[in-house]
Amino acid sequence: MRILVCIKQVPSTDKVEIDPKTGVIMRAGLEGKLNPYDEYAVETALNIRAAVAGSTITALTMGTPDSEAILREAYAMGVDEAILLTDRALAGSDVLATSYALSQAIRAKGPFDIIICGRQTTDGDTAQVGPALAEQLGMPHVSWVRRILNVNERRIVVEQDMLNLTADAEMSYPCLITVEKGIFRPRLPSYRLMVKTRDRPIARLGLADLVDTDPAHYGLNGSPTQVERIFPPEMGPPPEMFTGSGEAVAARLYDKLVELKLLVRE
Repeated sequence: MRILVCIKQVPSTDKVEIDPKTGVIMRAGLEGKLNPYDEYAVETALNIRAAVAGSTITALTMGTPDSEAILREAYAMGVDEAILLTDRALAGSDVLATSYALSQAIRAKGPFDIIICGRQTTDGDTAQVGPALAEQLGMPHVSWVRRILNVNERRIVVEQDMLNLTADAEMSYPCLITVEKGIFRPRLPSYRLMVKTRDRPIARLGLADLVDTDPAHYGLNGSPTQVERIFPPEMGPPPEMFTGSGEAVAARLYDKLVELKLLVRE
């Protein structure tokens, strides 16, 4: 069975700059990390591989060339192959353009039996790319998966977290799932695997390698979402710490509330 896990590099800090014209994150020179939700997707793929003999795992990411770092991390966690989809024509993609680009890469390198995505990314938080990708590929999908109930060479049975209730779903391959935090405990990257795989190749795909090579369908050109205004939140004043006896702290707190005009001094 061929397993594909989709991962993404996200900013490792909340201090990011936004392009005022396009409304997208300016990623140049920004330190990145593996999206935390995708750690659970990788671990889910590893557990499915262990359950179904002969399975292989491919990790796919779309991003800037330095996104190769998270593919190396995926290698160190235990995946077998890695693909980096990178091209300037893909910059500024919204959910629709991102899912379409990923679908074209999957069509070029597939087929795959099951595709696994994290629930969402910490820099977008839409939780829509996984389901949109399944729709682009025309395959069944289940979101919010919190447990794998059964998996074999022909089908998978999962439990969904529906907030106020749970639901079991059974799908034949090919299919796609997005997984919740806590489905498995992600393992740490192995130093031995890091050394063993440091020279393992990472396949690179660009626009010219995709099934559809029309640049109008990708990046900002292929993104119908128009950002009216986006801005980072303003940072508040640094916290003020009061120390001393209970009476002293209470008195200082009272004075501070009066100063902020939240209380009227009696």
